[in-house]
Amino acid sequence: IAMNAMMRVSCCGNLFRRFSFRERVTMFPGNPVGGAVTFPVMRLRMRQRFFQGLMSLGVLSLAGFVLAADEAPKTEKEMKPYTQKIDHTEVTFDMVPIPGGEFLMGSPKTEAGRADDEGPQHKVKIEPFWMGKHEVTWEEFELWSLLMDAKLRKFQSIAPTPLDKRADAVTKPTPPYTDMSFGMGKDGGYPAICMTQHAAKKYCEWLTAKTGVYYRLPTEAEWEYACRAGTTTPYSFGDVSKIDDYAWHAGNSAVDGEKKYHPVGKKKPNPWGLFDMHGNVAEWVQDKYEPEFYAKFPTDKTTLFPLCLADEEYPRVARGGSWMFEPDKARSATRLGSDPEWKEQDPQLPKSAWYMTDALFVGFRIVRPLRVPSEEERKNLRLDAVVPKGVKERVTLEE
Repeated sequence: IAMNAMMRVSCCGNLFRRFSFRERVTMFPGNPVGGAVTFPVMRLRMRQRFFQGLMSLGVLSLAGFVLAADEAPKTEKEMKPYTQKIDHTEVTFDMVPIPGGEFLMGSPKTEAGRADDEGPQHKVKIEPFWMGKHEVTWEEFELWSLLMDAKLRKFQSIAPTPLDKRADAVTKPTPPYTDMSFGMGKDGGYPAICMTQHAAKKYCEWLTAKTGVYYRLPTEAEWEYACRAGTTTPYSFGDVSKIDDYAWHAGNSAVDGEKKYHPVGKKKPNPWGLFDMHGNVAEWVQDKYEPEFYAKFPTDKTTLFPLCLADEEYPRVARGGSWMFEPDKARSATRLGSDPEWKEQDPQLPKSAWYMTDALFVGFRIVRPLRVPSEEERKNLRLDAVVPKGVKERVTLEE
């Protein structure tokens, strides 16, 4: 069925545009969801019934992709880069296929700047997945965090689709007490920052509901595998001498004398086409930070899907270094554990479940596994958002 006559919905200008520790080793079974080709959103008032009919026939997927069900990627060979459009907005993001394979996780003892928590090195096998080409931006994040998605639909008098209703049901944070970019800028592709790991995972839950495609944070192993992109050097581009071409760090991030983050994608990508894996902002991953975690794995065998689970809020892992840190903190193997000091200025008691008021250096990017885990696995492996022990999840009520 030809779909070339689709029309875009106006986005109504810039007003609404921005908008106890355990380990587990396993593998994901399941099937892919959605497809790899996106199309513009059509005017829903005139064509809503038509497209609901196509959905019932399986021609238009719940993800917003115009693909027959049997065209969705089922194997690694079928995986291709794609652009995901978020319905009823002008917001899009790009996803890059990451091939499955094995790599040596951690760093050798001889690597300059190495910390003890980066070893011992151990072999890890990674299943194929897509990863965000860039860090999640404010334009994407605030569709959820500031309810801009629902406000856009209300402004345009667009009736919610079944996917919209599911997304609207996902918990939203309380409004921030201040500008969480702290004056460094939001418009123009700046990475979202200052969220907790819980907030980042909740955004993924909302995005999954909104698009019908399963998105989540990467595991620490997936992140390092994608960052290295087949390399074994300290950085995916070799040694530190080339870092200014690939990363924003403490030595080159200043604008008019003030260090700050920068819009995504302004430096060179790594060999697999991922931007800002080194520097700009550190990126949340799924894992609890455990300094001795790598010692739990054999060095002569391959580990499948290592994941350090946690119920407590601290510490959780962020990867990649940032605009605030020295270049050695942006190495592929560098690990960073979160700390209560990241919320020191939070005026709320108890401290917020959503915001890291002092972590102007932390953001995140998303992944989509080729083989989607079952609901039971998502729950058992804490892949989706779970409120940490001792944390109260204040929420925003829908208008």
